[in-house]
Amino acid sequence: GAMQEGMQMVKLRGGSKGLVRFYYLDEHRSCIRWRPSRKNEKAKISIDSIQEVSEGRQSEVFQRYPDGSFDPNCCFSIYHGSHHESLDLVSTSSEVARTWVTGLRYLMAGISDEDSLARRQRTRDQWLKQTFDEADKNGDGSLSIGEVLQLLHKLNVNLPRQRVKQMFREADTDDHQGTLGFEEFCAFYKMMSTRRDLYLLMLTYSNHKDHLDAASLQRFLQVEQKMTGVTLESCQDIIEQFEPCPENKSKGLLGIDGFTNYTRSPAGDIFNPDHHHVHQDMTQPLSHYFITSSHNTYLVGDQLMSQSRVDMYAWVLQAGCRCVEVDCWDGPDGEPIVHHGYTLTSKILFKDVIETINKYAFIKNEYPVILSIENHCSVLQQKKMAQYLTDILGDKLDLSSVSSEDATMLPSPQMLKGKILVKGKKLPANISEDAEEGEVSDEDSADEIDDDCKLLNGDASTNRKRVENIAKRKLDSLIKESKIRDCEDPNDFSVSTLSPSGKLGRKSKAEEDVESGEDAGASRRNGRLVVGSFSRRKKKGSKLKKAASMEEGDEGQDSPGGQSRGTTRQKKTMKLSRALSDLVKYTKSVATHDIEMEAVSSWQVSSFSETKAHQILQQKPAQYLRFNQHQLSRIYPSSYRVDSSNYNPQPFWNAGCQMVALNYQSEGRMLQLNRAKFSANGGCGYVLKPECMCQGVFNPNSEDPLPGQLKKQLVLRIISGQQLPKPRDSMLGDRGEIIDPFVEVEIIGLPVDCSREQTRVVDDNGFNPTWEETLVFTVHMPEIALVRFLVWDHDPIGRDFIGQRTLAFSSMMPGYRHVYLEGIEEASIFVHVAVSDISGKVKQALGLKGLFLRGPKPGSLDSHAAGRPLARPSVSQRLLRRTASAPTKSQKPGRKGFPELVLGTQDTGSQGVADDMVPLSPRPALEAPAQEGPGS
Repeated sequence: GAMQEGMQMVKLRGGSKGLVRFYYLDEHRSCIRWRPSRKNEKAKISIDSIQEVSEGRQSEVFQRYPDGSFDPNCCFSIYHGSHHESLDLVSTSSEVARTWVTGLRYLMAGISDEDSLARRQRTRDQWLKQTFDEADKNGDGSLSIGEVLQLLHKLNVNLPRQRVKQMFREADTDDHQGTLGFEEFCAFYKMMSTRRDLYLLMLTYSNHKDHLDAASLQRFLQVEQKMTGVTLESCQDIIEQFEPCPENKSKGLLGIDGFTNYTRSPAGDIFNPDHHHVHQDMTQPLSHYFITSSHNTYLVGDQLMSQSRVDMYAWVLQAGCRCVEVDCWDGPDGEPIVHHGYTLTSKILFKDVIETINKYAFIKNEYPVILSIENHCSVLQQKKMAQYLTDILGDKLDLSSVSSEDATMLPSPQMLKGKILVKGKKLPANISEDAEEGEVSDEDSADEIDDDCKLLNGDASTNRKRVENIAKRKLDSLIKESKIRDCEDPNDFSVSTLSPSGKLGRKSKAEEDVESGEDAGASRRNGRLVVGSFSRRKKKGSKLKKAASMEEGDEGQDSPGGQSRGTTRQKKTMKLSRALSDLVKYTKSVATHDIEMEAVSSWQVSSFSETKAHQILQQKPAQYLRFNQHQLSRIYPSSYRVDSSNYNPQPFWNAGCQMVALNYQSEGRMLQLNRAKFSANGGCGYVLKPECMCQGVFNPNSEDPLPGQLKKQLVLRIISGQQLPKPRDSMLGDRGEIIDPFVEVEIIGLPVDCSREQTRVVDDNGFNPTWEETLVFTVHMPEIALVRFLVWDHDPIGRDFIGQRTLAFSSMMPGYRHVYLEGIEEASIFVHVAVSDISGKVKQALGLKGLFLRGPKPGSLDSHAAGRPLARPSVSQRLLRRTASAPTKSQKPGRKGFPELVLGTQDTGSQGVADDMVPLSPRPALEAPAQEGPGS
């Protein structure tokens, strides 16, 4: 209440003057607004976009003011938006500050309960009231036909004007003819929004009545939604909870609005509600889990010039990350600091970082946190580090109670609850007891900026402005260069095919960007692997020697065929303090040169750059998986990713790598995959690996990874869409026309399972498009697969990204489900999910028939299956692919590959010929192909 009445506060901007503004919570409690403001309507921060509220003077802006400038009890910061911006406020009293901090946290908890699911829990009526108020431009409490038409345009509804006017007249029942009051508007909206698909579904289960009684609802839940233990009482409860019409409720009936409310609630969501909580076995050794990991956690942006901020640790830890990285360097006055060495990234105190970690590590979950310490300090400052760790973290470091003395086994997440593990170097056992320090190998701490990007070579006294300019230029040129490398990259995860013009037929850069929901200007390379030193090899000989060894300290020299190792290599060593060494127990950092050597102990972690790991993956996938069964490995981004872009984590998960570290500050496709994977176990940061990865032999890259086992067939009926918005920042501005949406579904998993399929395009309808189309996928290993739903706007020149939702295959619920697009209120697609076991080989249909028969009618199962390009396309295929025409509206846009036919569930063997024609060698594509649309 006090927040809705509002309060004057001072907004700080880091300069000398603060701004006095009046802040208040809007009447729907959905956003904070302020006045005066130049932005007027736009001056708001929605509660949904707030990531964190911190009390006191914690933010970077407060730090710029001398201590004592403000009473810390009156200060608080609101972090919001995808860039984690802060709004820093000073209130008139500590009570006011407390009211706002707790109030906002309360609203965030109430609304973002169970992540974004509950964002649409603010009922239809509340949402309608907000919509109504915004549409009532002249504020007279009613809507004219003009205001209604404007509103429909804004909601992306394209109904014929006549139809709208007719419904308007039907709803306009009171004395004020020609305008709709709020009640009338509700009636009008419901008329307009009654879902035909749901209505038909309801008729099917109610013997063609206008409502479901408890028994019909029970039948629907058991038969369609595959729910067990559904009682008539529980069905009565559903009716009681979701039926808005008092008349129906009193008779125990669920009408169309109630049925719509139920299917649009979390109960009808595609995500399994049990997965909002930890439900997996947490008592196995750490090496049996995938663990969420962040790379250079302290950075807010790029790797060369961005700020280092303590609150990044608070943010990622609360977002469920369980392995954070701390880069330590000698600082002034004997105080160790954290920043990215040899760059212009700003510096923060090691002590502050550890205090933040101590405060936020276990707020949202008690499972252990791994502190990856990159130690570049002198022995003196290492002692200081050890002292801070011990003093600040205290009992959290004490592992004496953890009963796992067997060094062949790692303890479990369950045993380590509330503990912080320090990952770092350890002194060798043969060193004398009383030695205060010793030499250790410095081989594995290769996660350092590439020499060509080092700006400061230790000398920070040079003119900072000049170095900044060099850095800006360097960043630009490296980003440009990496784009060029993307085009030439032999290890690219996408299969490039030549189009008639001889250009590479592959998704354009801008599309890579839109797909992840980022603006094309952000120059992210989504998941394109950048091969280290690719463009450097063309330079002078002096650079060449370095090129080989760039990424990996000096490990580049044991690349295949390079037997010169040992002769040329000088072991890099560093001095390590006993005090710091003693804090390391289960997570000792080691350099690994040969993954086939049997590890002496499981109590160790090996780090690999994505480039090195990718090389191992291609050469020895089964051995890599075996290596990861007993000990931990951590993957970090290539030193070329100076723009903090992310690589595709899936191939490394396929090989059983536990800690695949990503740049959490770079929102996009790769982080969406990461979130999807870890949301499958309550977002606790630990997800159990499938059993075949934890023991025995398994080759993730094989064409038939689990011989003799049943595969899953996923049959997805894409029925309809609801309230799909226009593309964000569409290139033609708010281009007036309504979108032409289509849906693409992608499976991301083992290489053999990666594929994507799309529906046809529906013209001019973002409000309630109907596709009624079936997509079929075969999945060998669903336990590790992710399913990604994408909505695109088809455009003559390509396509615009509308939104996405990604989840683990194992988190999908069967039956009729809504798939809400991440971060967009109310926008969803309605699907039917069926998963069944199939045996027998899935055949690849070849030849003209496969390419040009686009399948019979939508809805027939065998017409659309997950066409994947084969390893070595036959000549006929290559020709066909080259002549495939660009999609017209009626066709599926850019369907690639060839439909698969599932012949019953038994293999009839009638297609033996086709099998002989195609050499099914393991496919190199580790990700679904990226060519799209014309030219593929």
